[in-house]
Amino acid sequence: MTITRPHWAWVIAGVSFVAIIGAAGFRAVPSVMMDPLHMEFGWSHATIGAAMSINMVLFGVTAPFAAALMDRFGIRPVLVGALVLIAAGTGLGVFMTAGWQLLVLWGVLVGLGTGSISMGFVATVSTRWFVARRGLVTGILTAAGATGQLIFLPVVATITTEHGWRSASILVTIAALAVIPLVVFGVRDHPRDVGAVAYGADQDAAEEPLPNGTFGAAASGLVQGARVPAFWLLAGSFAICGMTTNGLIGTHFIPAAHDHGMPTTLAASLLATIGIFDVAGTIFSGWLTDRVDAPLLLVIYYIGRGASLLVLPMLLSAQAEPSTWVFIIFYGLDWVATVPPTIAIARQHFGANTPVVFGWIFASHQLGAAVASFGAGYIRDAQGSYDNAFHVAAGLCVVAAVLCAAIRPRRSEPHTLLAEETETFASDAGEYQGQRS
Repeated sequence: MTITRPHWAWVIAGVSFVAIIGAAGFRAVPSVMMDPLHMEFGWSHATIGAAMSINMVLFGVTAPFAAALMDRFGIRPVLVGALVLIAAGTGLGVFMTAGWQLLVLWGVLVGLGTGSISMGFVATVSTRWFVARRGLVTGILTAAGATGQLIFLPVVATITTEHGWRSASILVTIAALAVIPLVVFGVRDHPRDVGAVAYGADQDAAEEPLPNGTFGAAASGLVQGARVPAFWLLAGSFAICGMTTNGLIGTHFIPAAHDHGMPTTLAASLLATIGIFDVAGTIFSGWLTDRVDAPLLLVIYYIGRGASLLVLPMLLSAQAEPSTWVFIIFYGLDWVATVPPTIAIARQHFGANTPVVFGWIFASHQLGAAVASFGAGYIRDAQGSYDNAFHVAAGLCVVAAVLCAAIRPRRSEPHTLLAEETETFASDAGEYQGQRS
């Protein structure tokens, strides 16, 4: 009986999935710890939200530079360095006593670390290792963040309630460090490193050139994208995606539910349940992206998300009512279902340059998340309620749907778009040279 070994691309995808889960541990921390930090140090919701804003900005802005560094130095050293930064930020955080320390540790260090294992990394793996099933793999890797949330949120909430927030921070530190050996021994940079081609590619097919590798290339990716209308439409809609997920629900759902009398552990369990359905929704979205017009999918996703946010203030209570579960299930299915079609559209326009260009699109996602993280906290401090924050977010989702409806496909070969622009940056990018199709 012959045993067929899996293609190396699936091994890389599996290790990447686990690495993203390890990095996602910190994503479960802020909303659970907001009230404990507020009670212990007297820091306002806006102050803690500001730390998370810094984190989210760096989480996004780091992505294109991390993608360029992965091309220059390899995926493994970048991932290991990122996990070390996450461990340092959360581990040293147990000793903090002042607000500025929160900004440096949770904001700067963890922001840089998680930003290196984010959507730019997902785009790098899916673009480099897959031709067939690229949308599905994008959905699976994107869902890894939700899986990390699913795993960590109930545990972090329970440990925080019973043993304090410092014990929960130590748990996240250990989780980040535990992933490092798996990355060192299980990750490879290119299919050629294992004598293979990308999954679904012809054996004789030439490997697409990687016109990245320096910070100059990362900067050129922004300029290249800025000249294409689809870039701005994707960046604008993805900024709203960040506002309505990481920035609003991810950071403020638990305190908002607590305002209605819901116990923190129950609210954390509901947020974790969003992660369960997010896994299914994102993988299904990846499957749909291989078969359905990507802009149409985005329009449907944003309209549905806006409707759910509009009614959320009426659904929150001290208990998890059936209506609350309807929101949790629907919102979970939609949480990051936007990522596979967004990457697919970027791939259509930018080809092999997708990781770096999409890194900038993802940066807009995190800038939006940062605005919402601080803004929702400010609204809560000023008005004593999150209701208006949810209503504003619902309206913005309609704007995102309109932006996505305006996206038009590009019919020419995607990598030819960037030939002249990459040459422009050759002199400033050192070893970087423009690629011609």
